[in-house]
Amino acid sequence: MKRFASLLLAACASLAHAGSLQDTCAASSAYDLVVGADALVFERAAPAPRRIEWRDGRLRVDGAVVRLNTEDTDRLALFARELRALVPKAKAIALRGLDLATGVVRDETRRLVTSADARAELDRRIGEHAAALRRRIALSTSTRDWQADAFERDVAAWSADLVPLLAADVGRGAVTAALDGDLDEAVRLQVRASELGNNLQTKIERRLRDLRPQVETLCPAIRRLHELQDGVRDGDGRPLDLLDVGGAR
Repeated sequence: MKRFASLLLAACASLAHAGSLQDTCAASSAYDLVVGADALVFERAAPAPRRIEWRDGRLRVDGAVVRLNTEDTDRLALFARELRALVPKAKAIALRGLDLATGVVRDETRRLVTSADARAELDRRIGEHAAALRRRIALSTSTRDWQADAFERDVAAWSADLVPLLAADVGRGAVTAALDGDLDEAVRLQVRASELGNNLQTKIERRLRDLRPQVETLCPAIRRLHELQDGVRDGDGRPLDLLDVGGAR
């Protein structure tokens, strides 16, 4: 059980990796993206430019308005429109991945508990955490929401809630089996508990492979976004490079 938290983190990382545009579409960005109601904002700590904003048909780079020709203005307007159209599709895939991963966590942990009450409580807690993650996905407007520290907070919450319940029930089951003279059953419960993390990660990774075809359907739109912003430059003549697609130059 001590390894459950770290392995649950690895399993959650598998969820992120399964839906990774970088892995599937060879797409990446040096910026964090915020999709606001009236603006797209690309930000990074360094190097300059650190903040690129598209708002009300105007481009601002590090606070300065950039004068664009008509063609580049139209291209960025189309870029913004098509990126916004992509967001709900990406969220739908993330929600599907969450459902798949949650199903594996529920199935694997339920196999450990020995009482109906513990199973019901386990289902309730997993359901609550999954519902909270679904709300986060639905409300998310920033890629920062899905970086490593955010995953670690989620895993800490899941582990703090699930591990004591699992440990207590498995411990009771093992003690009961030992007192009844069924030492094999007591050992079996302990072994299954120790193997839970490894099984969890492996099974989640295998299950999430089903997502790859769905992610692949986004790749043409990602390449289109790259083409729209490619070549647009800021006031200092630097290419915006909001999005990079491997081999697309």
